[in-house]
Amino acid sequence: MQSIGLNQNLSQTTKLSPTQIQTIRLLELPSVELNQRINEELQENPALEEGRDEELMQHEEYDEFDENYQPEDGYDDGRQRDPLQNDDFNYEQYISDDETPSYMLHQQYSPVDDDRREVPIIGGSSLIEELKAQVYLTHMTKPQRHVAKWVLGNIDDDGYLRRTTEQLVDDLMFQEQISISDEEMEEIVNQIKLFEPPGIASSTLQECLLRQLDVKIENDPNNESLGFAHAIIEHYFNAFSKHHFDIIKQRWELEDEDLQGAIKEIVSLNQKPANAFTGNVYETQRETIIPDFTIEERDEELFVVLNTGDIPELHVSRDYKDMLSEYERMPKSKEGKEAKQFIKQKIEAAQSFIDAIKQRNETLMKTMTAILKAQYDFFLDGEESSLKPMVLQDIADRTGYDVSTISRVSNSKYVQTRFGIYPLKYFFSEKMTNAEGDEISTREIKKVMLELIENEDKLNPLTDDQLVDLMAQHGYPIARRTIAKYRDQFGIPVARMRKRLL
Repeated sequence: MQSIGLNQNLSQTTKLSPTQIQTIRLLELPSVELNQRINEELQENPALEEGRDEELMQHEEYDEFDENYQPEDGYDDGRQRDPLQNDDFNYEQYISDDETPSYMLHQQYSPVDDDRREVPIIGGSSLIEELKAQVYLTHMTKPQRHVAKWVLGNIDDDGYLRRTTEQLVDDLMFQEQISISDEEMEEIVNQIKLFEPPGIASSTLQECLLRQLDVKIENDPNNESLGFAHAIIEHYFNAFSKHHFDIIKQRWELEDEDLQGAIKEIVSLNQKPANAFTGNVYETQRETIIPDFTIEERDEELFVVLNTGDIPELHVSRDYKDMLSEYERMPKSKEGKEAKQFIKQKIEAAQSFIDAIKQRNETLMKTMTAILKAQYDFFLDGEESSLKPMVLQDIADRTGYDVSTISRVSNSKYVQTRFGIYPLKYFFSEKMTNAEGDEISTREIKKVMLELIENEDKLNPLTDDQLVDLMAQHGYPIARRTIAKYRDQFGIPVARMRKRLL
């Protein structure tokens, strides 16, 4: 028999504390989402309050719990610190009066101009709400309208309804306990497909385009190009999608002029019907960019300004500190112990949140300042050719932070310059060597490739092999597979798919 024994092993593991996890999450948030996160924390934690603690502004009053209290001059001690370092909780620190909310970093980074706080307000109703309003314009019964509004919730962000009738019937029964036949569901879905914008709730791209062409033909029945376009999409959709125009001409016996007119009508159609709705709040918010940083020039020198927007100052509640002090002096009891523990946890959570925001802003500023110094020439003239090859490790070396920290900072963050708004990822690129042996950014290579494709003869597009030869003539010797990789990154199809007849 095999014996069973107990063995003891000593090993080291890395485990993030709740404070570190919170710092990571706040670090990833852009300014708008940070403001939302702060509002959530204010609602969840009564020990966290908005605004400055007025009592702390009175220098004659000192904290009765901290005899060594000194007014805070600033948090920066000159050391490079990673925001994910392990800091143990100090109880005395959290009940002291040293709660001046310096996390806004006004003095260290730049004076804040309150008049510059601009947060766009998005108004209007959503696409689904508009579609639900159209339900009441039909002749559906009340039960049918209820089912129709449920069906609308299955439309995806592009405006397609990709679920089959059978799937909708089964899901309706499971989620709403409503039983209807496949025929009834199909009738309701067909009614929805007649809604505006044209093509909404289509199951395929072909169906979506046909619906839009039907509407156009109703409004302009004498337009022959629309008729040809409808026939091509209905009968030769696969050939058209693969740009096999010669096959369509031969089988449909179309003249070049007729084919060109039909193609012109087809390419004007909307492949994503939800985008045709200008009041879609979700789409509008995705396109709204609020920069996290601004590059300003003062005394012929560039500086980084952190955009605090409407982010409020925070402090730990004075009332909660006083309550904790009262419970400390009260006779010990079970109820008092539980109340004291609750208050202590809330104070700790509030101070931890404030410190996490302070650390977030410090990390953001040090990272953006390092990017500014590394790409200083670009921020001066705005020329893409001024960008130097730079990877995340380069900024990590400059700041002393980990590469993962730099990655979190650069993700979903934007900077406002005199030449426009740029994502932080824009300034990172790999390096290659040109024909002269100089190190250049891959961004420059991609730019030349895009210019070649943009200026190519659309009737005879450049193949990847031809692009390789042309790039070499411009001093950029790169392989064919590199050309294909860059094309894929920009969503550019192969030469045959770029061919046009217009």
